[in-house]
Amino acid sequence: MRSTGKGLLRVLVCLAMLSLAPEAPIADELQGFERWHQHDERSAMQVDHAPWEAFLLNYLRPGADGVHRVAYGEVNARDRRALSSYVDAMGEVDIAAYRRPEQMAYWINLYNALMVKLVLDHYPIASLRKLERPGAGSKSSPWNRPLIVIDRASLSLNDIEHRILKPIWNDPRIHYAITCAAVGCPNLQPIPFSGRRLDQQLSDAAMAYVNDPRCIEIENGELHVSSLYRWNFQAFGGSERAIIQHLMAYAEPELAMSLQSFDRLHGDRFDWRLNDAVR
Repeated sequence: MRSTGKGLLRVLVCLAMLSLAPEAPIADELQGFERWHQHDERSAMQVDHAPWEAFLLNYLRPGADGVHRVAYGEVNARDRRALSSYVDAMGEVDIAAYRRPEQMAYWINLYNALMVKLVLDHYPIASLRKLERPGAGSKSSPWNRPLIVIDRASLSLNDIEHRILKPIWNDPRIHYAITCAAVGCPNLQPIPFSGRRLDQQLSDAAMAYVNDPRCIEIENGELHVSSLYRWNFQAFGGSERAIIQHLMAYAEPELAMSLQSFDRLHGDRFDWRLNDAVR
């Protein structure tokens, strides 16, 4: 979707943020998530994500257009069970016993596996937004549904993103690592994130998205970006100029030069179609 006119853009942005972005957690809500701040920097342990890697190897389809799609319709019963078993196993991990990078990789991989499993549980669907229940408020969002219990805490996708990943690591590259199961979002990566390679994997994911047409479009002297940056405005610096500077840091040289001439955004858009390999 592209908007024209500054006033209209702001109205649409506000509506989008209300309908799509979760409410910011208040202090009392975050207190229950302090347990996830525990870590052990002396630990050399690694979480086993081999089952998730096997799933990605079998069903992730990188397309000629640069979009990584999932062959949801091809997932057989055995691999559905394997994915469920992987998610269950992640729920038993004593994540407090690991180093920070290993913890971050764990939460990212778990988020992505839960997202794929959520789609599979309701497939076929045209978009994850089809799972929203009208009139149910914030509870209508599939991102707010409890999907896993860890250490007696029932967690949703929004809990993992907004109450664990973002508060603990405060790294905007998180948004390039987690999938929203839509064509417009950053690609689901074919290799699971790991603590040992995490920084490079996050930067690679950021560069891949920033230099993709889904992220930036410059036309007729106007700069349009993915709605990802509007929904996570503060995470990317809290101003339009800060977003542009962030984009320049990961853009290829020619694109970075083009971005230098802008000090504001003219609009945003997002493709919510399911990242389904059959489409």
